[in-house]
Amino acid sequence: MIALMVQGCTSDAGKSTVVAALCRWFARRGYSVAPFKPQNMALNSAVTVDGGEIGRSTALQALACGIEPHSDMNPVLLKPQTDMGAQVIIRGQVLGNMQALDYHAYKKTAREAVLSAWQDLSTRYDVIVVEGAGSPAEINLRENDIANMGFAEMVDCPVILVADIDRGGVFAHLVGTLDLLSESEQKRTRGFVINRFRGDLSLLQGGLDWLEERTGKPVFGVLPYLHGLTLDAEDAVDEQGGHDAGALNVVVPLLPRMSNHNDFDPLRLHPGVNLRFVKMGEAWPPADLVILPGSKATRADLAFLREQGWDRQIERHLRYGGKLLGICGGFQMLGERIDDPEGLESDPGSSEGLGWLDMSTRLVPGKQLRNVGGVYLPTGAAIHGYEIHNGVTEGAAMSRPMLKLADYLDGAISPDQQVMGCYLHGLFDSAEATESLLAWAGMTSGEAVDYAVHREVELDRLADMLDEHLDLTALLSQLQSIRF
Repeated sequence: MIALMVQGCTSDAGKSTVVAALCRWFARRGYSVAPFKPQNMALNSAVTVDGGEIGRSTALQALACGIEPHSDMNPVLLKPQTDMGAQVIIRGQVLGNMQALDYHAYKKTAREAVLSAWQDLSTRYDVIVVEGAGSPAEINLRENDIANMGFAEMVDCPVILVADIDRGGVFAHLVGTLDLLSESEQKRTRGFVINRFRGDLSLLQGGLDWLEERTGKPVFGVLPYLHGLTLDAEDAVDEQGGHDAGALNVVVPLLPRMSNHNDFDPLRLHPGVNLRFVKMGEAWPPADLVILPGSKATRADLAFLREQGWDRQIERHLRYGGKLLGICGGFQMLGERIDDPEGLESDPGSSEGLGWLDMSTRLVPGKQLRNVGGVYLPTGAAIHGYEIHNGVTEGAAMSRPMLKLADYLDGAISPDQQVMGCYLHGLFDSAEATESLLAWAGMTSGEAVDYAVHREVELDRLADMLDEHLDLTALLSQLQSIRF
């Protein structure tokens, strides 16, 4: 088995994109290839074929490989709930909530889960492309590291270092990061990839020559800035451009612990939709449809929504005939009450809901994790997605369900059909379902994007980029002696 690890000088340097590109490149050449991310911290996640939960970017990379996502591919997932604590998921299943210092002490145990998953995965694939997390040069996090060089050293994996030139300071990023590594880690670093370059490459050549002379390591390639690239994001919420003035205005409040915001990627691509994420302190824009997103800390995010006065803005929106949709945690907010007696997401307690649906939610142990398909009941449109939640929701509103999924009903619709919600993520991935949902919101025309097809096109675009801009012969030559 051959492996390569992609680490970055910073968060959002392009590690996830480069790994996805390499996965698709290997897969197109007939290799049996899989992604691996030892430790991830993200609120965007996916349900795996074995009934676990992993980071969304790793699931996308599995798609690039042409395989089903598996919990072995991301054995440690941290889902932040506060600034100091997170839910810890080990090999796809919830271990519990930990404060940052407690998890730091737990990492020695987590390392065993990482190595076990790595060994299991390495028996099933010929090539594994590994993604680091953040930067390997975070000095305060190097003790018991399992996310970057600590993992690479444990399994003797070669590393390439990625930096984002669009941020500025690319040479300082690369040289500074390399300088902060140990001697063995520096030797393990085989070379560099510069990401998101715009302009005439000849103007960069002097800097590339200097970098190679200074470090003694090759620059394997300079990857261009790919305009319009839209793929499932790990955490960052991409700003979206507007469409024409006649488009449907969709507003999503940007909550501190918003989860799975990739639910909205198909809407960002829709030519008939103006999608706007409203941030703290911003004026509330005109809206035809407001969507309350998923949340990893539903009661805390509901309190934040009220602090911003957004509950009053949504009430006004409804009074003037606008539509309101809640997804997962956002669906729970629409009810009369949210109870968390065991403190699964925060301190034990209860919160008054927004009261727009006659129902209440109780958070209980045992997270629901499933990929599922069914129909959107008002029109019969086919729909598919995934559930990731702890809540059990009951009440009269549930007698008017929104979805029929497999052998059960999900969600609720208000008697006036102005408000609805459900637990299903991925509502807009299906073009048929999107057209039905947007028609309910007031759209009269416009063709929705088939997001599954879009993903495949974008992944091929990434692999094509490597063929054109990366010296793959030089890169692969570094891997021939690294086998497990």
